[in-house]
Amino acid sequence: MAVLQPYDKLPALSSAVLLLVGSDGGLQHRLAEAILREKKNFKISIHLATSLPLPPERDHLRPRIDLVAFMIDIKSKYSLKNVEASLAYVDDSFFLGKVCFLVTGVGRVNCCSVEMNAIQNLGEVYCSPVLFCELEVEGSQVATAQRLLRMLEICAGHVPGVSALSFSSLMRNCADD
Repeated sequence: MAVLQPYDKLPALSSAVLLLVGSDGGLQHRLAEAILREKKNFKISIHLATSLPLPPERDHLRPRIDLVAFMIDIKSKYSLKNVEASLAYVDDSFFLGKVCFLVTGVGRVNCCSVEMNAIQNLGEVYCSPVLFCELEVEGSQVATAQRLLRMLEICAGHVPGVSALSFSSLMRNCADD
């Protein structure tokens, strides 16, 4: 099984690639469409996967992935287990600013099946930011799309003077305050 590598391919000019990994395909599609509707000055490709590893037979056609967003549905324990199992197929160097955890369904905390501590610990263990959102609400969906798009722009190297690692570190420090 192939491990996802961040620097095994050359980047394409004025483009960025986002990989959304999660068990809820409907939310993935909704978020991907929201991201593609946003105004941007570079070409974006969004790939969807329910879990990792990705199929090795198409590896030679797959572009370099700039950001991996693991989607965890707060009302599904399976969603968290799926993400935890997928993390084994991500190279350690991806966790230097090119991974984030996107927790969906936070508007329905009363229906919560996943412990918030487990999600926070996941972010701490993998040194990656945890973003909370509600993709069922249009305004939150747009805000989440804009936030991921900005992170993707930084991770792809399109923002001079800001690296993915420094941005990720800044986000984690802001969350700790």
